[in-house]
Amino acid sequence: MTDDFEQMWRDLAPLGRSATSGGYFRQPFTSVESELRAWFTEQCSARGLIVEADGNGNLVAWWNGVVPAQPQGDQASAGAERSGLPGVLTGSHLDSVLDGGAYDGPLGVVSSLAAVDLLRSRGVVPRRPVAIGAFAEEEGSRFGIACLGSRLASGSLSPEAAAELRDRDGVPLLDAMASAGLSPSPGRAAWLDRIGTFVELHVEQGRDLVDRDAPVGLAAGIWPHGRYRFDFTGDANHAGTTRMEDRHDPMLSYAATALAARSLAAASGQRATFGRLDVAPNGTNAIPSRVTAWLDARCDSEAELVRLVAEIRRQGEAQASSDGTALRVTDESVSDGVVFDPRLTQTLGSGLADRWGRLPVIPTMAGHDAGVLAAAGVPTAMMFVRNPTGVSHSPEELAETADCLAGVDALADAIEVLVS
Repeated sequence: MTDDFEQMWRDLAPLGRSATSGGYFRQPFTSVESELRAWFTEQCSARGLIVEADGNGNLVAWWNGVVPAQPQGDQASAGAERSGLPGVLTGSHLDSVLDGGAYDGPLGVVSSLAAVDLLRSRGVVPRRPVAIGAFAEEEGSRFGIACLGSRLASGSLSPEAAAELRDRDGVPLLDAMASAGLSPSPGRAAWLDRIGTFVELHVEQGRDLVDRDAPVGLAAGIWPHGRYRFDFTGDANHAGTTRMEDRHDPMLSYAATALAARSLAAASGQRATFGRLDVAPNGTNAIPSRVTAWLDARCDSEAELVRLVAEIRRQGEAQASSDGTALRVTDESVSDGVVFDPRLTQTLGSGLADRWGRLPVIPTMAGHDAGVLAAAGVPTAMMFVRNPTGVSHSPEELAETADCLAGVDALADAIEVLVS
């Protein structure tokens, strides 16, 4: 199992990696992602898993070729057997943020494949189907919607909305999918109705498990979070000849708003980040005519998220009024908070206690496909693997091999509990 996990990790390591920063650029529906999908398909085929592609860019692979029957009588993959029991889905995603780390997403996919190997070595014969998922565009780094693949598959994002999505270069989502050799047909996926449980393993994106001295933990839930576009507009002018008092500079309005967001979030224990900017005309010697900035906000309750974003907006509008500029705010993607299924989490905690002791149950401020499926009514749990630095969405993201292997072992135990 050790060699197999490490070999898979070595095979993935060069794909999409920047020679300059060491970070990863694994954007959806690109040549790099096509390599990742091919790697996943090859790994599944080597294990005899039947791979099913939906029209949203997601891949789902079934162990032993057993596919749960769907009440509507959909057509299963060729060669698949039918089971009357709902399946257990695990897995994660293979895409990355821009200049991201190696572990966010791929760790869950590789660990799921290794967990199947481990269960087979134990002689486990699942009583219900087991599947591994590789979800598309989880990070939202290309089309601006986090967990795009699972949102489409669960029906929480409509095909009509998907057809309107464009990337930064104006490429439509459906065109990007077709260019990558896929057959786009966005909409609720048939496999969702065959799933009874989802367990996603993920690298921890914080330091909670480090402080608890625990290699593996369970998730309690996900904070509410959203992405908001702030469009500041003013008057382009000469950087040298325009007096300071005569300017209507949207960059100043943005800068004051970013500082206000930081102050407001820090004062209330929440999270607010302006991490992306688009400036026009973007000249060194020109006052901008427009600054578009994207706010990522995360809070411990829906009410607090609404309050925080409203106050950031209010202060931004006040600053814009003072500067002679204008501000328009657009909600691009907002996700309610998620509490993972308490009974499922308790079942896993109890089932793993003999080997692992009492696993920590911790909240997460990061969004995941698990949160989308939980909101769609699928009983869902998450497992985290310790991150010694707490750094994520960065080339410095890390998980020690020993902890990764512990995660594989714990995930295999969790699946065994659910299929026995």
